[in-house]
Amino acid sequence: MRHLIGLLLGTEEDWPTAFEAIMREATDGFDVERVTIEPFNLRDKPRHDVVIDRLAYWYYHPREWLKKIAMMDDVYVLNSPFTFQAMEKHTAYCALMRMGIKVPDTVLVPYKNPLDNARYAYTSARYNRPFDLDEIAESLGYPLVMKPYDGGAWRGVSIVRSPAELHAAYDASGEMLMHLQKAIDGYDAFARSLSIGAETMVMKFQPELPMHSRYAVDHNFLSPQVGDEVVTISRLVNAFFRWEFNSCEVLVKGSDVHPIDYANACPDVALTSLHYYFPWAMKTLVKWTIFCAETGRRPRIDLGTREYFEIEGDYAERLAAYRRLADDYFETERYHEFCATRLPHLDQVVRDWVAGPAFDDLLVDTVRHTYPPGEHERFVEHFRGLMTLWLKEN
Repeated sequence: MRHLIGLLLGTEEDWPTAFEAIMREATDGFDVERVTIEPFNLRDKPRHDVVIDRLAYWYYHPREWLKKIAMMDDVYVLNSPFTFQAMEKHTAYCALMRMGIKVPDTVLVPYKNPLDNARYAYTSARYNRPFDLDEIAESLGYPLVMKPYDGGAWRGVSIVRSPAELHAAYDASGEMLMHLQKAIDGYDAFARSLSIGAETMVMKFQPELPMHSRYAVDHNFLSPQVGDEVVTISRLVNAFFRWEFNSCEVLVKGSDVHPIDYANACPDVALTSLHYYFPWAMKTLVKWTIFCAETGRRPRIDLGTREYFEIEGDYAERLAAYRRLADDYFETERYHEFCATRLPHLDQVVRDWVAGPAFDDLLVDTVRHTYPPGEHERFVEHFRGLMTLWLKEN
């Protein structure tokens, strides 16, 4: 039996090329197809077994196609198209707060400028209550972060340390709906974890640096206990919202882990961003895709929130219970057994591919399309060095 995997893409070329190449080498019986956008009859039978979605979070037509094939035809979709609204960050904050995770105190403030909607002026004049932004800031305590409630590419994010900076940030927000969040001042580590199905890679993240330097290769920047908590939180939010391909950002201060962003419909998997971690991401995406297709994994449209909200106990006890729920959702034990018996050769397949000319061609082509001509040679050597390090350590 052959399986067809669909890639629903936007502007990306690097990782889809890598995914297609590794799938060809990894297993027989699989075809990969880039999905096109076209009219569809709601009673059409889909050809795909699994669809990896990187587009429908902003493009509504394919979103509705994903909903149709998941609800009517049991096609497995990474991520669930039914919880896109939760990926505006706000809902994810609320869920983790209710589950007792250490999300910083956050306030949603009304729009600074009226929306382009004929009904807004009347509704605002009649029902919007005046509020004191300074009073809200004082109640949270400086420093603060003002950021859009729906996030995305770090747009509109401001560190606020004074009333003057507060008002400047709010004035600049325009028609963006903003959160005002207590900052974790003097944090010890910024971690970004990329989760793909039942696996998670926790990486040291340096957001103040250029994109090619933001992910630092550092395997010991967190203690084992804190690292395990970061993994648990990442898996928890994904299992709760039925997300399979998502990244989570946390700030670590002492032994406390504070999630600040963990709803990313299109997590960063670019070769020039992940570099050293790129082979892991591609290998894991291939493994999870094959597992979902060959085991006939079916989408779970219902969220089952009560089983999470009813968990009691102290923080450690709840974390352990959440981890069990997440492992159950992702069939973690079954997945690892499947990979050990069905895909024991995949590590070597990926290693050989990264060491070969096809990967180097992809790396050079990606650099040429990403950086100005005068920087091509420098960045090609930079990324080749990181991949040589990966080959040496793996």
